[in-house]
Amino acid sequence: MTGSPLPSSWTWIRLAPAAALQNNPDFMPSLSSSRAVDHASEEALIAALRAADDDAFTTFTHQHAGPMLAVARRIVGSEEDARDALQEAFLSAFKAIKSFEGGSRLSTWLHRIVVNAALMKLRSRKRAHERPIEDLLPKFLSDGHQATPAAAWQETGDSEAQRKENRALVRAAIDELPEIYRTVLLLRDIEELSTEETAEVLGINNNAVKTRLHRARQALRTLLDPHFREGP
Repeated sequence: MTGSPLPSSWTWIRLAPAAALQNNPDFMPSLSSSRAVDHASEEALIAALRAADDDAFTTFTHQHAGPMLAVARRIVGSEEDARDALQEAFLSAFKAIKSFEGGSRLSTWLHRIVVNAALMKLRSRKRAHERPIEDLLPKFLSDGHQATPAAAWQETGDSEAQRKENRALVRAAIDELPEIYRTVLLLRDIEELSTEETAEVLGINNNAVKTRLHRARQALRTLLDPHFREGP
């Protein structure tokens, strides 16, 4: 370190314009490309991070801030909250780097820290618009058939405006899910964590992840059905 309690890159995370994080290839490599970093180079970076080298922290931050901001934004839905969660995540990583055992890629380890920071930010909000999951699950008749049978969804076009509208509809529908179902859906279907990774992040078992994910998907279809249902 250079005498500062935190690496200088922390200020950059908080103050950098969105364009720098979103569009600049120097600051936003894809997650897959960051995973493809040469193993020896990553080992050297980890060693430098453990030695509290400020340049190493700057490199680490610039490599991962863009993709990890996108992770946080998908979970919290707010640029301000996403940046707060990202800063808290990098601070946690800074404090915990000496205990990092190298059992996974550095990007995977950081991803889990960012997810947890974003979930903590999400839980701090008041969410009055959540709906009970029971209201959103399919209803069944006494003969076992669905009261409202599933129908095919309409093709909604492939224009950028239509895709943007569809993404907004899906995001709003996800936000209506109760937290324990919303978070599992986000981690499994949006962040593409495995069942085991999701269970580890949330502190629940694999069966609970599978059950919540199934119910979350059913509820999400109920919410989106009026927008995409084909036919009368």
